[in-house]
Amino acid sequence: MAAPMFPVNTHRHDPYRTFKFQILIDGKPVAGLKKMGALKRKTEAIKWRTAGDPSKERILPGGTSYEPVTLEQGLSHDPVFEGWANLVNNIEGDAAMSLKNFRKDIVINVLNLQGQVALSYKLFRAWVSEYQALPELDAGAMNTVGIQTLTLQHEGWQRDTAVAEPVES
Repeated sequence: MAAPMFPVNTHRHDPYRTFKFQILIDGKPVAGLKKMGALKRKTEAIKWRTAGDPSKERILPGGTSYEPVTLEQGLSHDPVFEGWANLVNNIEGDAAMSLKNFRKDIVINVLNLQGQVALSYKLFRAWVSEYQALPELDAGAMNTVGIQTLTLQHEGWQRDTAVAEPVES
């Protein structure tokens, strides 16, 4: 018999859906968030061979790298993306950047269909490496939504194990 996927909600057999999520920056939810890129990490494989054993190659874990995360937000008057992007590249004056505030820890919450936090991850020391303020504009496309894009570099992520599986009714 397979292990239960959901120890608290044993009646549940389907995984969480990806359209119910929330991103917190500075402790506040980001408004109009449409999409977030995947959390990915890769550990480099280091191959080596022992001097007395030329027939077998061994593989050790090397350094770990984390892929950038992209956030997409519908155009709105929410200044979070633009304000954060401006901390890294201030075009006023001498183009100096804020060394104190440009890195932020971000909370990523996966919600169940009842809107309760089911899983939570923390992205550490993220900063804006790319910001798209406006998408391509097209007067002939009436059924599209304008999207801002923010690409974040970061120094890793970790699941918040203090967030327990919520009881669903």
